[in-house]
Amino acid sequence: MAKVKIVTDSTARLTPEEVAAYDIAVVPLTVMIDGVVYHDGVSITPSEFIEKMAEAKALPTTSQPSLGAFTEVYETMPEDVEILSLHLTNKLSGTVQAAEQASRMVPHDVVVRDSNYIDRALAMQVLVAGRMAAAGATRDEILAELQRVEDNTELYLTVSTLKNLVAGGRLSKTAGLIGSLLDIKVGAHVPLGQITMEVKGRGKKTIKAYQDLIFERMQAEENGIAVIGISHADAAEDAEKLAARARELFPDAVVDIAETTPIESTHAGPGAMGISYLKNYA
Repeated sequence: MAKVKIVTDSTARLTPEEVAAYDIAVVPLTVMIDGVVYHDGVSITPSEFIEKMAEAKALPTTSQPSLGAFTEVYETMPEDVEILSLHLTNKLSGTVQAAEQASRMVPHDVVVRDSNYIDRALAMQVLVAGRMAAAGATRDEILAELQRVEDNTELYLTVSTLKNLVAGGRLSKTAGLIGSLLDIKVGAHVPLGQITMEVKGRGKKTIKAYQDLIFERMQAEENGIAVIGISHADAAEDAEKLAARARELFPDAVVDIAETTPIESTHAGPGAMGISYLKNYA
């Protein structure tokens, strides 16, 4: 039986310990700040990025990995292994397409899967794949399980400033201008990578109310919650409070909290928060 090797991209926000535990290969996306290109998680950290973004003359721009970045990773692996390449949703990036093109350029057996998610919602799939591969599961068995993980995952986003969404082309300039003047905050559900705005309003109370709604939905899950991921962009204090609340309400769940990657921070902006969770499923 061929050994399965797992590849993902830097938007999964894996910890170094998780990467090492399951020998996961991570292909970085890139971000350009005032003409200087950085590789996500390699040449710039999340906290360094936040500082540089605040000082930048213009909003940073992000790019998917090159074909060469993927082929280099694939070609470092023995040809007798099966590669499973898991990536962020194609609704937010062309990373999946780049991985698929690169897979056709190497002699290796590569299957590329669009996770339909990003950040820790992507990581949930990657870590399940890593654990199963380490236990000797086949690639088909892993893929079947990943579909179940995807079907039981939810991702939510709160945004404190519309500046980055407007500059990055995710929101019209007219709507962004109005939002900035009125201090509009946004809460969005991100089912299968599709950003769906659910609430908008003035001030932090809007975000607090939306987070309350998210926790209400989590508590209503029949089988409970297995994993909760909390990611933030320069909002550590608020994220810690949210994590404490999650641990209190869901003592049996694994709660992960960390600053999100430069890629997500670029588009969501300072103060943004991501809440993802994996439901318990039979």
